[in-house]
Amino acid sequence: MSANSLPEGAAVWHSLEVDKALDLLDSNADSGLTPQEIEERLQKYGPNELEETAGRSTWEILLDQFKNIMLLMLIGVALISGFLDLMRLQSGHLKPGEVPFKDTIAILAIVILNGILGYVQESRAEKALAALKKMTSPLVRVIRDARLVEIAAKELVPGDVMLLEAGMQIAADGRLIEQSNLQIRESALTGEAEAVNKQASLKLPEETSLGDRLNVVFQGTEVVQGRGKVLVTNTGMTTELGKIATMLQAVESEPTPLQQRMTQLGNVLVTGSLILVAIVVVGGVIKDRGFKNIQELLEVSLSMAVAVVPEGLPAVITVTLALGTQRMVRQNALIRKLPAVETLGSVTTICSDKTGTLTQNKMVVQSVFTNNKTFRVTGEGYTPTGDFQLDGQKVSLEDSPEIAALSVACAICNDSVLQKEQGEWAILGDPTEGALLTLAGKAGIEKDQWNSKLPRVREFPFSSERKRMSVITQVEGVATGEASSRGIDPANASGTPKVNAGFLQSEPYLMFTKGSPELILARCTQIHLGDDTAPVTEAQRQNILAENDLKASKGLRVLGFAYKPLTEIPPEGSDETSEQGLVWLGLVGMLDAPRPEVRAAVQECREAGIRPVMITGDHQLTARAIATDLGIAEEGARVLTGQELQRMSDQELEQNVDLVSIYARVSPEHKLRIVQALQRRGRFVAMTGDGVNDAPALKQADIGIAMGITGTDVSKEASDMVLLDDNFATIVSATKEGRVVYTNIRRFIKYILGSNIGEVLTIAAAPLIGLGGVPLTPLQILWMNLVTDGLPALALAVEPPEPDVMQRPPFSPRESIFARGLGSYMIRIGIIFAIISIALMWWAYQHTHAAGYQGDPETWKTMVFTTLCIAQMGHAIAIRSNNRLTIEMNPFSNIFVLVAVVVTTILQLMLVYVPPLRDFFGTHYLNMQELGVCIGFSALMFVWIEAEKIFLRIMGKKAV
Repeated sequence: MSANSLPEGAAVWHSLEVDKALDLLDSNADSGLTPQEIEERLQKYGPNELEETAGRSTWEILLDQFKNIMLLMLIGVALISGFLDLMRLQSGHLKPGEVPFKDTIAILAIVILNGILGYVQESRAEKALAALKKMTSPLVRVIRDARLVEIAAKELVPGDVMLLEAGMQIAADGRLIEQSNLQIRESALTGEAEAVNKQASLKLPEETSLGDRLNVVFQGTEVVQGRGKVLVTNTGMTTELGKIATMLQAVESEPTPLQQRMTQLGNVLVTGSLILVAIVVVGGVIKDRGFKNIQELLEVSLSMAVAVVPEGLPAVITVTLALGTQRMVRQNALIRKLPAVETLGSVTTICSDKTGTLTQNKMVVQSVFTNNKTFRVTGEGYTPTGDFQLDGQKVSLEDSPEIAALSVACAICNDSVLQKEQGEWAILGDPTEGALLTLAGKAGIEKDQWNSKLPRVREFPFSSERKRMSVITQVEGVATGEASSRGIDPANASGTPKVNAGFLQSEPYLMFTKGSPELILARCTQIHLGDDTAPVTEAQRQNILAENDLKASKGLRVLGFAYKPLTEIPPEGSDETSEQGLVWLGLVGMLDAPRPEVRAAVQECREAGIRPVMITGDHQLTARAIATDLGIAEEGARVLTGQELQRMSDQELEQNVDLVSIYARVSPEHKLRIVQALQRRGRFVAMTGDGVNDAPALKQADIGIAMGITGTDVSKEASDMVLLDDNFATIVSATKEGRVVYTNIRRFIKYILGSNIGEVLTIAAAPLIGLGGVPLTPLQILWMNLVTDGLPALALAVEPPEPDVMQRPPFSPRESIFARGLGSYMIRIGIIFAIISIALMWWAYQHTHAAGYQGDPETWKTMVFTTLCIAQMGHAIAIRSNNRLTIEMNPFSNIFVLVAVVVTTILQLMLVYVPPLRDFFGTHYLNMQELGVCIGFSALMFVWIEAEKIFLRIMGKKAV
């Protein structure tokens, strides 16, 4: 059947038998689709992706930029300025060579440029988000061309045969072919939180409601437990989830708290400026008892209004956040929700899983304990070559049949695949199970061969609650009796270690069980010794438990193994009764070594006032060994186990949560209680997680951090941030970056608003000290706010972290942007700025109005304009650090500031010395003496800020 003749999705798959569904989609349950069929169906159906909603159109995004209240006010200023120019033009009061409407044209041009900048940043952010979604596309395991392969979910097509296992988020709709104890949570579609038990053998009526379709699975739902094989029937927008997606329109992303504060700041500043305009105009009219000077009043008012508003601030903040997220991505921290950028800098507690985050997630079996003997296992990584040693001497597996039996259990009770890719051995599946397959390979046990002789007929899957798993196999291909003793490898009966007849028995079925050693041992009544079994004694139990504790205390992860002969296949759901009366095989101890960079990251956390906490499902002794090694806890530190936590009330847990840094043997639901207890204590919590059941804790945490490699899709969806390398050190790096972003935002807000206050005071002072006219036009003020302030502010946004950024406690994200003295700094610097400018203004006015002065008397205004602009350059250089003097800093550590200062200074001088620009901006030529005076007064701003640092250093205080 060609792709063109496949059903168009109208088939009611839940009402069809499995064979009928396979026929309709021309697929095979065992071999899947061929490469040619896959290509044809990809062309027909397209990728398995939920199409991006159209969202706002290009024009809507662009127009939205001009809804900003500050830009609206500038548009109003431009219109009034144009009206005044029109009046002068009609009355013939324009000066010779003066360009009419230049203020209006310039202001509108800057407004448009500001709008375009916002548009570019917003559209670029959306494209970046789409690219990051592709980076985090979930992977699925499918059968194609009779091979098990792992592919990106977007490559799925109708007719694919997809494999499901616990923890997955299902990537497409499909008809179940077979299942084992499969439970799926379908709350994404049905709203029902209770997991649904699926049954492949059912054939349901066509009118069956969505929540009752027990023989199909749906995209976006979660596999809670069990495993299954699924025929993919619908992909992309034809899935049930896709149908919902088509009804959704573009959803505006919520502004971050910082952006909300900036919006509020804009509202306050615009309101304040309008009030100021009203006061000046009304006061002037009352003073003049009429409107004869209304034009001059409007010019003063417009200049003050423009000076109050930091027109470049929104763009600078947007760029800063964008740059921060980009830097975090380069450090393997993918920010999914923008508020995380701010909140990261305020984290006080990091709750981290152990496996893969604090450690390398490459498990290697170090030793096995069976028949009261500890065998050391050699070898590296996942390569299935190595020796078994007893007291330093290599042992023959023929002389140790218990090892062979234990190795068979390791291979059979296993859902992972060990395969060679590009010359290297790799694991497809769980690293722990991969280590067991590697161990079996070292004993000559190949999983594929044994699976064909002991085929799996049922299983009791692993879950975080049970802490064990069992598989039931049919003993059909391996002979019993004397013949069975010839070889462990059923495909090669010579030259291999023996498996005794007692192990294989004459029963038709065998159940292999693995899991927590304490729980497995408690269910055992016999023990496997050499070629026979015997009742397990209390002394043997204590010896096994002591060996388990010894291995765990050395940081090993320990699993217990057992088996049980069966006369029949146990029914589903009978695990509690079936997993009794087991035969103990032995212990396997494996090591997941700590990541080498984590130790330094933990130390950095402590210096930064952040408490690292380990939360793991592993043994308490294993947890303590790793935590002590990494510096998370001291030697002999208290370990709180899941059993102890279960018995605690919320109040008791809250009393203990600040005292415990190691939690062991906990289940995912315990994580939620730990997070809530920490938050009730006022802590800001970052929580890592990778499983489906971690989602509540990830959502509850102030920063939910999912694992990018081992994490399930559900945990990623619930998170604020995804660790692309699953590394604890990356969390610390991202926290540092969050602090830097917030510090830089505060830095350039100080820089911009401090100068704005100085501008307003200078403009207001001119008439008060008897100087005629307004020293700055709206056009010149816009130049200062967007160019003189804007370029250095952008450079300050990429200021590298100060040396002590991770050597101080975190700040609360609830604090005001003006907290910790920032508001008083802006007022103080604004006043100093104004005093310097007013002093210069008074001197310049006297100088340009003195008898015999050869230049234009209005030159004093250009001197004020130039002084304000160049003073800001000194401000930008000095404000790079709150505490260190400029001479103590490497001038090239932020080359962008130097470039911005040089470029802005050159541009400012061009306004004075390039005739066309001089005419347009209404400036006047300055001689060298006048320029020198401007530079001298401007330098006082730099000197004052550096002197403040010295004063605060002497007083023992830190600047904000």
